[in-house]
Amino acid sequence: MRTTWCYASVLGALAALFLPASTAASLPREDPAPRPFGAACDVVVDGSRATAYCRNPYLDTDRVQLHVECQMWWDLDADSRPVDVAPTAYATLTERCWKEIAGAWVSHVRVP
Repeated sequence: MRTTWCYASVLGALAALFLPASTAASLPREDPAPRPFGAACDVVVDGSRATAYCRNPYLDTDRVQLHVECQMWWDLDADSRPVDVAPTAYATLTERCWKEIAGAWVSHVRVP
């Protein structure tokens, strides 16, 4: 019985040495943190005109588009054409309504 206990303790020590290495190797690898993305845009509304000033401080090109929602029900909402803002580049987007603006925002799409 003494011999069996000795073999069991040696076997347990060997398992403790090799088990963490094999367990760590079988775990799925985590993806690296996503790179920061998105141009910094300031939207200024002046009466019936909205202007977005965008600057891209990151490495990926950002496709930005200004969206304007008009206050009056008969006034058509407007979307600017999409503009690609390369790294360290700057873009100005402008849209307008006939009357007041209810809201304006910029959408961002990562360019492949």
